[in-house]
Amino acid sequence: MTRLIGQFRETGKIRDHRGPPAKPFAQRYTPTDVRLLAETDAPHRTLSGPTLGKLCERAYETFGDIGYQRLKKLSNGHLYNLRKSQTHRRIRGNVDKTRPGKIAMGEGRKPPPEGRPGFVRVDSVHQGDLDGIKGLHHINLVDEITQFQFIGSVERISGNFLLPVLEEALLEAFPFVVRGFHSDNGSEYINKRLAGLLGKLHIREFTKSRARRINDNARVESKNGSVLPKHLETVKVFLTFKVKNIIREFKSQVQQLDRC
Repeated sequence: MTRLIGQFRETGKIRDHRGPPAKPFAQRYTPTDVRLLAETDAPHRTLSGPTLGKLCERAYETFGDIGYQRLKKLSNGHLYNLRKSQTHRRIRGNVDKTRPGKIAMGEGRKPPPEGRPGFVRVDSVHQGDLDGIKGLHHINLVDEITQFQFIGSVERISGNFLLPVLEEALLEAFPFVVRGFHSDNGSEYINKRLAGLLGKLHIREFTKSRARRINDNARVESKNGSVLPKHLETVKVFLTFKVKNIIREFKSQVQQLDRC
């Protein structure tokens, strides 16, 4: 501030330094390259970055088009920077972005327990990998009112592994009738198979977390950071190697009994 006041007293004005640099860096991609990129995007309807980069590379190396000499080395990240330029937008025009689809399963709201037990929150936690071996996935279910908690472990986070654990937990683990089921928007929970299981168990409330509402599933997420590490971190190696083998042996025995 002192420097600017002194400058104004001496010269009667304040010099504006916001102009372009005297010796700017040379641009790698010229406006001609941006126009050529827009002309390439137009007939292909704005392909993904790696695909368009491959087209530019083939145009120069295979077909000998010297206009793509610089564009053949265009990185995926800088491609989207050039697409945001005014030159590209003026030639290419407006682009319709992908419209998100709405999934009808589950109601996006926070469940209202009103002091009644039986409104269960669920979330999954990946234990982590060890020496290239995939770790277990822990399924954490917590009642909203009583905070009664059930933890199950599965080898993979898919319907074939997840649904049997959820069915057993909802039927036998909780000492009260389960009235509601709440989860996040993950595809492991928001799917037709789980919706069918909840209908089979006569669980009417099927809710999911809303966007930008971090407290919708806060009850079980807080347990993920406090209860699960306390009980499972000390036996991480055991869970990673031993329990997976136990689960596989148990499933093979059950399959043999079913065949008999």
